[in-house]
Amino acid sequence: MKFRKSIGCIALALLAACGDGPDQDGAGTADVGPDAGLEIPEGRAGVVEDRFAILALSCVHKEYPNKIAHVLNGDADVRPPRELTPAFYGCFDWHSSVHGHWLLVRILRMDPETPLRAAIVDALDVSFTAENIAAEVEYYAGPDRRSFERPYGIAWFLQLVAELHESDDPKLRAWRQILEPLEIKIVARIRSWLPNLVYPIRLGTHNQSAFAFGLMLDYARTVGDSQLEQLLGEKSLAFHRDDVNCPLDYEPSGEDFLSPCLMEADLMRRILDETEFAAWLGGFLPGIPLDGSDDWLTPGVVLDAEDGKLVHLDGVNLSRAWALEGIAAGLPAGDPRIAALMGSAVLHRESGIAAVSDEHYSGSHWLGSFATYLVTRRGVTGPGREQH
Repeated sequence: MKFRKSIGCIALALLAACGDGPDQDGAGTADVGPDAGLEIPEGRAGVVEDRFAILALSCVHKEYPNKIAHVLNGDADVRPPRELTPAFYGCFDWHSSVHGHWLLVRILRMDPETPLRAAIVDALDVSFTAENIAAEVEYYAGPDRRSFERPYGIAWFLQLVAELHESDDPKLRAWRQILEPLEIKIVARIRSWLPNLVYPIRLGTHNQSAFAFGLMLDYARTVGDSQLEQLLGEKSLAFHRDDVNCPLDYEPSGEDFLSPCLMEADLMRRILDETEFAAWLGGFLPGIPLDGSDDWLTPGVVLDAEDGKLVHLDGVNLSRAWALEGIAAGLPAGDPRIAALMGSAVLHRESGIAAVSDEHYSGSHWLGSFATYLVTRRGVTGPGREQH
């Protein structure tokens, strides 16, 4: 597998970037620098995922550069990110920090023998403290912040909680309990928001509702929240049951990192049974080939990976790949569209993975999370994702 630039090397220089964030109440940041003794053995089965973990380790406590969506309620709110949201202040923005933390938890669960385990645990111990989460709750519950990180960031937070919830590891279970106060606040707000959301949000960026609903639904099923599952299911059906002829030829838009059409289909395969989904998909995306061809959907192209908006197209290739795999998984065995869906998924996967690099922070602070979600098949397998 060929990577765009230097992530193919063992990233000691990248690790040196960790620890840029200042100490918090004397806790200090996790020691993941070159002196931490981190080496990835040649030929290790999980080496690709290890490289993604290194990207997350390099940014979860890297405070600057930072882009915040911050409502100021007074002079006291003029503070640095590490004070406003002390658990999730790194990786450029709140949502990227959240899914960077999810990436690290995912690696711990999928590969307990990773040579990065100690560094990951140390980093998460710094972030996941009762004091930090209490401050996150205070910020989230502040005046005029009802829409904070809604729906993308809060959906990723619930994915993080679900990842911890599925673990039997005492350490991960303890972190899951620490995050619970913020989880409770977020779920309560989602329950009050959903009945008032009259229309779906059909964008290719953060506000898209279909992608967020999928993550939220997976969370609800994982933790056994039947009320939230019902609300999401009913809203998804109201929004999308009658949708037909999605204009896939119009995608991607120039700054997309999510496909509106494919993410909607990936959501609906979570809602409908195989027979219903197969029929619905025929009306929604009638152009999926029946001959197994893989060139019916062209991967997005990035000409300037240093541009934070244009580099979104590297992400759309990764998210398209996992959506295509999810759609195929929702169809009955033997459906003639499966081969074309999986063929296109391979093309998008190859293009997306090749773009994951430490070369530009515009992509390195978040693409590793998308790549990990894809290669570990998070959206397709595991508790809560095979139910219809």
